[in-house]
Amino acid sequence: MSVTEATTFDSLRESLRGRVVTPQDTDYDEARSVYNGMIDRRPAAIARCAGAADVRTTLAFARETGTDLAVRGGGHSGPGLCLIDGGLTLDLSPMRWVRVDPETQTAQVGGGAELADLDHETHAFGLGVPAGIMSTTGVGGLTLGGGHGHLTRAYGLTVDSLIAADVVLADGTLVTTTEKEHPDLLWALRGGGGNFGVVTSFTFRLRPVHTVGVAVTVWPVDRTAEVLRWYREFLPAAPENLNGFFAVLSVPPGPPFPEPIHGQKMCAVVWCYTGDLESGRLEDVLSVVNDPAPPAFHFTTPMPYPALQTMFDGLLPKGLQWYWRGDFFDGIPDDAVAVHERYAHALPTGLSTMHLYPVDGAAHRVSPGDTAWAYRDAVWSGVIAGIDPDPANADLIRQWCVDYWTDLHPHSMGGSYVNFLGESEGPERVRSTYRDNYDRLTTVKRAYDPDNFFHATQNIPPSPA
Repeated sequence: MSVTEATTFDSLRESLRGRVVTPQDTDYDEARSVYNGMIDRRPAAIARCAGAADVRTTLAFARETGTDLAVRGGGHSGPGLCLIDGGLTLDLSPMRWVRVDPETQTAQVGGGAELADLDHETHAFGLGVPAGIMSTTGVGGLTLGGGHGHLTRAYGLTVDSLIAADVVLADGTLVTTTEKEHPDLLWALRGGGGNFGVVTSFTFRLRPVHTVGVAVTVWPVDRTAEVLRWYREFLPAAPENLNGFFAVLSVPPGPPFPEPIHGQKMCAVVWCYTGDLESGRLEDVLSVVNDPAPPAFHFTTPMPYPALQTMFDGLLPKGLQWYWRGDFFDGIPDDAVAVHERYAHALPTGLSTMHLYPVDGAAHRVSPGDTAWAYRDAVWSGVIAGIDPDPANADLIRQWCVDYWTDLHPHSMGGSYVNFLGESEGPERVRSTYRDNYDRLTTVKRAYDPDNFFHATQNIPPSPA
């Protein structure tokens, strides 16, 4: 059910410590904007919740009025699932706080925090959480999907560091879930998405990380096949303190890249090394980058970990047109190499790209049934992203992405990282994301959200009673 009259929200507005934004407010368009500029939805209201009490009140309002509800953390959802036309968005963005306990090496993080907030606070203590590659990503959405990034091979997925969460359930109950209290709910939150409640805070075990070795290696696009055949063998056998995601891209027009290669189509690896930087070990480890083909450019530098996390923020600001699809891979056979090479040459716009993120190393030391993330045997999580600032190119980037994915999918493991699913891929794609864990997730859903109140997600419906 949709609600269209702004006056309907007067009682909610009077009950919240935060604001309720409706179409009559001057900041409505900003309040409804999300990272993906392709998303243009008009909720009837956005309830900006200042705390758990506001969350409970907003959920009660939605239940009592029969209003469709979506939950927004950082607003990075590719398909824009945090917005519903004519519905109500519960916006956690005012809850951007982080509290670090250096003694226990843990951090409690508000449901609206972004990775920049988390990285800033933990870095002061030489600690961090393995999470993402962009500082503007919401902690909540990334974590609930599983979470991978620069530190995955060294420290595992983001959910492997999640030890507790405060969750407001559909009926307004606030529960704290740990390995001992509501352990089935914690299991589901470790990759099962936003299907089970509104997480108002996450508690993470922190890992040692401060200054990392960063390297970027780019090769001419004509050498994509040679580089990929080398990469598929080198990276899984490399020390776990070396992470490197493979990409096809157009070289950005700015430093550290030299002007002669600006705008050229290339293949690349972005490296992050958490080992000893004093001994020059990074240069030794990466001395092999010449093996597949001479790089067009190779750059290394020590860098504070939060700086690495912000490296792509300026290149990919909020508001660009995005269309993406993903899959898991346990190998890169020659036929898949040929697909990557063909679509690398066919990059439709300067920002469009494909990434293969390693999800092996420490992530493989967790059993598939220990968390909702089921693909513990995957070696890469791939995403194809058509990106451009111009809405006139939306069809162009969408078609390139769909064609690329269609040709590559037969070489995949069948499922995708849930945060890389599009809205229109259907329930079978959601099911394929969770493999044998899916039925258990539907049972947990029945226990905590039997009416499927939280359905504006990559939805896992409750199992029959």
